[in-house]
Amino acid sequence: MSALLDITIHEKAYGARRVLHNVRLQLRQGDIVSLIGASGCGKSSLLSIVAGLDADFRGSLRLDGQPLAGVHGDIGLIFQEPRLFPWLTVAQNIAFGQGPKGQHDPKVAQLLDEVGLHGQANSLPKQLSGGQAQRAAIARGLFGQPRILLLDEPFSAVDAFTRMKLQDLLADVAARHGLTVLLVTHDIDEALYLSDRIVMLDTRAGPPRARYDVAAPRPRSRAPATQAALKDAILGELHAAHAI
Repeated sequence: MSALLDITIHEKAYGARRVLHNVRLQLRQGDIVSLIGASGCGKSSLLSIVAGLDADFRGSLRLDGQPLAGVHGDIGLIFQEPRLFPWLTVAQNIAFGQGPKGQHDPKVAQLLDEVGLHGQANSLPKQLSGGQAQRAAIARGLFGQPRILLLDEPFSAVDAFTRMKLQDLLADVAARHGLTVLLVTHDIDEALYLSDRIVMLDTRAGPPRARYDVAAPRPRSRAPATQAALKDAILGELHAAHAI
């Protein structure tokens, strides 16, 4: 199967500090790929480049074989914090890109049901729990019907149980919508639970340090023993890279 998204980054630097160098990633339709590695290794920078928010790099992006530049409707982005507008209702936040009338789009009600926020259309962000706010952010990311969803540590600010529920939600909506997902996470268990492939970036700004295929069938078990050998290999490589 040919790549849906082809990422080639020859170099990304902030002044004299190079953070990405000779990075090549290919994502196929329906892939869930996690980026892991030490803080500062360029994970979020890579996501910003793919999202079209950072054009200051040497390299290229291709979507379905065609050059990709700038913000694109086929690519959605979900941040670490929900970043909901506090003065807008949940429905207005979800449909923000369509203006005031967007809140009445039938897709809003459909997405609210899908992410478990039925009845919350008219709530303000301050009335939501942290998990509910991130569910609203996921719905907003899906509203434009992207083909690729980028997520930058989207569940790091919630408690462990809520995090597991949101992981299940992400896996469910990705399968239902046929999404290709690129996820930045520091949580190895999260990467193992969600991913088809795991890519470890190197702190020394070079090609990815390691790549791992996660062959476990879906739906997956959270029992530690099911992925113990692969987790040990990943942790060993992180230790070798002085990443943790």
